[in-house]
Amino acid sequence: MEKERHVKVKLLPKFIVSLTILGVVLTVVISLFSYANSRTYLEELYAHNVVFGAKSIATMLPLEDVKTIMDEGGDQTEAYDRTVAMLNHLKQEGEITFLSLISLDEDSVTFYIDTCVPEMGDDPAAQIPYGSDILYTDAAASPEDLENYYIAWDYYKQNLGPSTPLVTDNAYGYNYTAGWPILDENGEAIAMIQYIIDMREVRSYLNSFLYTMLGISLGIIGVAIVCYILFVRHTVTKPIGSLAKLMEKITASSNFKGQHIEIKTGDEIEELGHSFNYMLEELENYIDNLAKVTAEKERIGAELSVATQIQASMLPCIFPAFPEREEFDIYANMHPAKEVGGDFYDFFLVDSDHLALVIADVSGKGVPAALFMVIAKTLIKNEALTGKQPQEVLAAVNNQLCENNDAEMFVTAWLGIYEISTGRMVCSNAGHEFPAIKRADGSFELYKDRHGFVLAGMEGSRYRPYELKLAPGDVLFVYTDGVAEATDAANELYGTDRMLNALNGASEAKPEALLEAVKADIDRFVGEAPQFDDITMLCLQVKSLDLDTTVRMDSLTVPAELDQLDTVQEFIGEHLSAAGCPPKVEIAVQVAVEELYVNIAHYAYTPGTGNATIRCGVGGDPKTVTIQFEDSGVPFDPLAKKDADTTLSADEREIGGLGILMVKKSMDQMAYERRDGKNILTIQKKLP
Repeated sequence: MEKERHVKVKLLPKFIVSLTILGVVLTVVISLFSYANSRTYLEELYAHNVVFGAKSIATMLPLEDVKTIMDEGGDQTEAYDRTVAMLNHLKQEGEITFLSLISLDEDSVTFYIDTCVPEMGDDPAAQIPYGSDILYTDAAASPEDLENYYIAWDYYKQNLGPSTPLVTDNAYGYNYTAGWPILDENGEAIAMIQYIIDMREVRSYLNSFLYTMLGISLGIIGVAIVCYILFVRHTVTKPIGSLAKLMEKITASSNFKGQHIEIKTGDEIEELGHSFNYMLEELENYIDNLAKVTAEKERIGAELSVATQIQASMLPCIFPAFPEREEFDIYANMHPAKEVGGDFYDFFLVDSDHLALVIADVSGKGVPAALFMVIAKTLIKNEALTGKQPQEVLAAVNNQLCENNDAEMFVTAWLGIYEISTGRMVCSNAGHEFPAIKRADGSFELYKDRHGFVLAGMEGSRYRPYELKLAPGDVLFVYTDGVAEATDAANELYGTDRMLNALNGASEAKPEALLEAVKADIDRFVGEAPQFDDITMLCLQVKSLDLDTTVRMDSLTVPAELDQLDTVQEFIGEHLSAAGCPPKVEIAVQVAVEELYVNIAHYAYTPGTGNATIRCGVGGDPKTVTIQFEDSGVPFDPLAKKDADTTLSADEREIGGLGILMVKKSMDQMAYERRDGKNILTIQKKLP
């Protein structure tokens, strides 16, 4: 009896302790989760209100009134009185802690209006006088506060305001600060609305909320635990104690033969006793077979582990892959659904100026798909290294895979060969997913190319080539269907829309971080659901092109106006004549120059004005004329625009695009980049 009581006492306290720990953890988690959600909601709400408030007030202030206030003696004007009254009213109505009209420079802030509403508890003695110029180092209460001033200045000098408030937590309080510039007619910042909200009451509310949730959760879970312990003690632990005593007697003898357990409880525990009797009968036979089964399983596991390592080693897995090449960055990864998978990617230099990129998906999974993947990958690489075009590579590999394909497997594949010096990429698609492309100043979008038939599907299949033009800052993302077709527990597909959102959420990241962000987003979506398909991704980021601009370049800067076209063409003509350029080539170059310069004159600065700089040089072997157009106007990448469809009639075709298409066709090379706030477009033409 004493030993039986001892068993019961050991089990029940452990049960009580575990439930207590679980209850405490649940209490803390529920409270912290509620606290975190409330905090996130309130902080995002106040952050939005602060930025929106600053922007709204900056937008509603009349520009002429702001200029009048900032002129000498501006505090003696009707505009000043009118603006002060309006800002004080807005401060009181919006319960704004501090609301000011200021201007910034690189090391100080000048106050023109510092609102003061005594009814809100403001101290008139603390109001900053008109025209006070205060150094950042004097205004800041901490190094973090000082850094915020410089951040605000960085935005201000770019004629922008931060999209999120600057947070300070120091002697001045726990504040959200937003600033929004007031722009003149030329889009230049001349002043700023400073909008500050004291967040201490929000913090106090959140702390009080957390303590309340802890108390409520602890009380509810505590009562539930006590009730559950009483129930379990009566229905489980006592019968289990009796069963444990009998089991201990049998195991102590180490003799399974002839052993038998009798339990009469009339419930599942009695069934457990019957099952235990059956287990004793089968255990002796099972032990004899266990060693054989374990050895076989270990052998298969070891072979699969080796196969996994072999497959992983066949794919490029050392990054950076080409540390000596600064023109591009590339990264790829594969996450198989089983020990080995049928997806694969590859990238390799065909020669010093051509990079081949491959991503493919073999039908099926596991070892058969992995073996077929090895064959397909090897064939594609061997064919590409011969210098064939992508469509020729796919056609040749398709015919080879169709031979003796008794398993009737097939491969979807996308192949692109990227010309590093020009940004030109020739691609072909054999039934694979659409690639996604992000231009330097845009967002990721699917490029809906035309698919050919899958590889190994039908001998003699033909594949269509198409061309992409990639510029510095552009990013190419290719993937297998395991990305778009990942499913959650409700069997809902992840889809390309979610994929594009994940890509755009990390669009400024490097390729490795970009792929990690997409995989993390997939994992969040899938949750606990099993992975049914291999997930493979590859990303190429263009960092620069290798156009030959090493020749000496003369430059000409003119107002970006149509009446300067003759001056520009005369400048270009002098260089072409000096280089002995044939008339036919000179006409083609001058037509291209006219098209590009007229575009700048028409659209770069509308409705304002600005300058255009044209550089020209001739040199190299073979002799090549290089012309560069530079303007500080609105960002515009002519290479990102889809080429005009010349197969359509003039009525059916969209307006525009023919001029740029003509330039692309007539010039040997064309590249665009946005650098230091300027559009830089370069064209090159070889001279005979």
